[in-house]
Amino acid sequence: MPQAVDSKYRFILLSAKRARQLQAGARPLIQTATKRPTKVAQLEVGANLVPFENLQAETSTENPDSTEK
Repeated sequence: MPQAVDSKYRFILLSAKRARQLQAGARPLIQTATKRPTKVAQLEVGANLVPFENLQAETSTENPDSTEK
């Protein structure tokens, strides 16, 4: 698992989404001996070739300007 991906769950989600893109006709970002979209997608994610944003859940912080009583 690449260091850019913080969990196995995210790795699987990224790989699955990329595999769907490959099945829909997207060109592979890596050359491999296999033609299976799932394996190609896993290799691409593992090589950090698939860009993604890690949107952290915002923690609830109180606004110091709020006037709640």
